[in-house]
Amino acid sequence: MATGPNQLHAQKTDQINWLNFEQLEDSLKVNPKKVFVYFNADWCTYCHKMDRNVFEDPTIIERFNKDYYVVKMNIESEDTIIFGNTEFKNKNANKRMSVHEIPLMMASRKGKPFSLPAMVVLNENFEATARYFQYLDAQQMLEILEN
Repeated sequence: MATGPNQLHAQKTDQINWLNFEQLEDSLKVNPKKVFVYFNADWCTYCHKMDRNVFEDPTIIERFNKDYYVVKMNIESEDTIIFGNTEFKNKNANKRMSVHEIPLMMASRKGKPFSLPAMVVLNENFEATARYFQYLDAQQMLEILEN
């Protein structure tokens, strides 16, 4: 059976439809809606725990895919990202445990060190409405997504 272009790009319903920032910008232009940004790192134990226990939960997947654009970004990314006509980089990419400019801008707290997991919820106008800096279980995540 031949696979058409629409079938290749069909969204899967058994996993979160993660986007990167470039895809997010394109999506927001076409259809503004809430955004959930999840910052993680390979060395973050609680991030791995959230990946397994929260982001694979069918109820969470359904809510994210229905109501949100969901971005997942490794904070140590060495990619140069163009978003909103601005170029963002990881200026310390050659150093251990570096943090890219985007998570520093979106998920830093005054007077506290950068920590993971870090999550930012934005409204349809791309304004931050909440930030979380700890492990959240599936029930806590659902409560956040329902607000």
